[in-house]
Amino acid sequence: MWAINLRILAVVLGTLGLYTLIANSIPQVESEVPEELVLGADVTPEQLVAAGEELYHGAGGCTACHGLGTRAPHLLADEGGTGLIGARCASRIQGTSCKDYLHASMVEPAAYVVPGYQPIMPDMDRTMSPAQIWSMVAFLESLGGQVTVTGQDIASASGAAGAGTGAQATATPGRSASTDPGELIRELGCLACHRLGSEGGPIGPPFDGMGTRIGRERIRSGILTPNADTAQGYEAVAGVMPATFGEQLSAAQLEALVDYIADPTGN
Repeated sequence: MWAINLRILAVVLGTLGLYTLIANSIPQVESEVPEELVLGADVTPEQLVAAGEELYHGAGGCTACHGLGTRAPHLLADEGGTGLIGARCASRIQGTSCKDYLHASMVEPAAYVVPGYQPIMPDMDRTMSPAQIWSMVAFLESLGGQVTVTGQDIASASGAAGAGTGAQATATPGRSASTDPGELIRELGCLACHRLGSEGGPIGPPFDGMGTRIGRERIRSGILTPNADTAQGYEAVAGVMPATFGEQLSAAQLEALVDYIADPTGN
């Protein structure tokens, strides 16, 4: 009898050890955001443009939609003979400068949607600081236009005192702390590429049935390291999905998204 009990105990301990190992292997993602910019009021246009260009191609995740010219305007190329974004932005809304239009398109994206495109742009105030947003505006202005963003724009948006005295302008982005997966999916702009029910686009694999097709572990790794394992049939858009969600989501938000995508019904 004691031999049987020892075998049962060994099985139980082995099972517990296995699940402990699996649990510890799940990434614990901190609530971080793309690296904060610290820009003085005397920042130069060249510094702003360089910072904005780095964000555009990296942590900003802009190329996921704006690098294709199908779901959102292609910002790095001519569009319909109107020139690059820095040349055409001032003509988007009558009486609105290029700088103001570009800034509004990032923090109030639903206020004006370019004809022919869907309102899928997320509010960048939730994931980026004023310094990051204004540096992105400067970069986009530089593409065929004149950079008019200054350190004062950043300082004013950040609520910093002494904007003209060389004070450092920094701020913490207003990223949502919500763990509601439906809200997160919209905030992160997931539906720009992934279809869910009657919403979303065809660029990436559909969320519908994803839990059955690949399971929770691959959904989680797909969010954290999207370019490590491209889904079959989507090789042409490999590298389009931003690799920054692990920095933007808390562990609780990540798991809420994984659970929802795996089973939207909650069963």
